[in-house]
Amino acid sequence: MSKKTKILFVDDHQLIIEGILSYLRDIDGLDITSTNSCDEALSLVKAHAKTDPYHILFTDLSFDNGSDNMNIDGGESLIKAIQKENLPIKIGVITGHSETNRVYNVVHNLNPLAYILKGQCNTNELNFAIQKMLADQVYYTHEIHEKLLKRAMVEIQMDDVAIQILKELPKHTKISNMEGVIMKGNNAVKIRAIESKLAKLRTDLNANNNTDLVLKAKELGILD
Repeated sequence: MSKKTKILFVDDHQLIIEGILSYLRDIDGLDITSTNSCDEALSLVKAHAKTDPYHILFTDLSFDNGSDNMNIDGGESLIKAIQKENLPIKIGVITGHSETNRVYNVVHNLNPLAYILKGQCNTNELNFAIQKMLADQVYYTHEIHEKLLKRAMVEIQMDDVAIQILKELPKHTKISNMEGVIMKGNNAVKIRAIESKLAKLRTDLNANNNTDLVLKAKELGILD
């Protein structure tokens, strides 16, 4: 059995693969395999699982080279497939996706041990992430960590009334039309209370106006 750390890297862009591999090759003790197919990645993980397993899989999230012949159309589906089959491999994401909602959903639903941004990674960061992952510890790029922290802080500040207001806001041309729609328990929230809550939400989310507020809420994953 290999004494090296076996890594499988999955990305559909060959130039990205070569760039990441150039960083990984500068790290001692790695045995690296790459593929641009999620289907092939799953097959490789399964084929090696009992004899000489991969220790770490790094995958992008979005794949543009899909076809009707492919069963797995992206990194999220690949992670789900690996987790469904309980394959013993540590999973990390290396991607260009930094949208707060996307990041939150991937981390919250799939629990990757690492989330690294392509445009910012280098040999030192990848080496640090790999060591963390091998120790079953989480590593997120600083920007990702900050986004998740902000999302968590905003979520703490949200209550049922705030969520209702944010969901209803795009549906009404006037704030006054929301009176009787927003409820707290069995009681309708008065217009003055709605306006007060809106003002606080704009401050909390650093929004310039109500339209900007809705956009910020969507960016943070509070709204779909």
